[in-house]
Amino acid sequence: MFAQQIINGFVAGSAYALFALGFTLMFGVLGVVNLTYGFYFSAGAYIALFATLKGAPLALALPAAAVGAGLIAVVLDSILLSRLRRTKAPELASLMVTLGGTLFLYSGMTALFGSEIRRFPIGLIDNAPYDFHGASVSPTQMLIVGASAVLTLGLIAALRATRLGLSMRALAENPDAAELMGIDTGAIMRRVSFISGALGGAAGVLIGLQYNAITPYMGEAMTLKGFAIIILGGLGDIGGALIAGLLIGLLEALTAGYVSSVYKDAIGFLALVLTLWVRPLGLFGRASARRA
Repeated sequence: MFAQQIINGFVAGSAYALFALGFTLMFGVLGVVNLTYGFYFSAGAYIALFATLKGAPLALALPAAAVGAGLIAVVLDSILLSRLRRTKAPELASLMVTLGGTLFLYSGMTALFGSEIRRFPIGLIDNAPYDFHGASVSPTQMLIVGASAVLTLGLIAALRATRLGLSMRALAENPDAAELMGIDTGAIMRRVSFISGALGGAAGVLIGLQYNAITPYMGEAMTLKGFAIIILGGLGDIGGALIAGLLIGLLEALTAGYVSSVYKDAIGFLALVLTLWVRPLGLFGRASARRA
């Protein structure tokens, strides 16, 4: 049973980490807590759902959902936040604007698609499990871990080994200095919004596949979990978000398996509180939190 719970926790934690990476990238580079991020999670799941219902294979539906969610993120960032950045509005203004935008977007999605649970087509993935010494792993779980690993490694490589990544890190460190050095900060911000939205959308597809349950408000609960993960890992820290996401997934699985599933969602916030008592900046946070 222990091995099975570890597998379940690692699978869930992989998707949590992917979601949190986009969230912390957006905060670390753009310096705002964008509450519309949870909407990208829901939007990605719905894009993949409708694509597969039209007969598209998952290999096409997943990247289409990521790209679609990324484009939505660019549009919403332009509408909601670009003016606030130009006027150098305080962070609270961005928080309130995106909160209002999120409520409107969730309501609109519910009006369009209804509040009932929707599911991916039967047989989309052959889910016959593989047994490993008493523990089982399904193809869906392997897909979640594999896709999360590829996207995570791709993001880290882009940040560390590309000109775009260098520009993003410069913007995160000092936006004014980055602009003086000739960096097109507006273009970089749009790209950050796209990448973050794409990661959130992809995470929505993977979580939707894991539980085969898609609703408009699925991103709302995930946003709360994402908050806990990025604060636990250290605000703006990519590596911290990755480790914290995996840790939360494992803690949830062990709690569900050995205590009660009733406490599964609460254990992550308990870990957050205990960590902040000891390390107020999170597990890997530093004095300066605005970094990529």
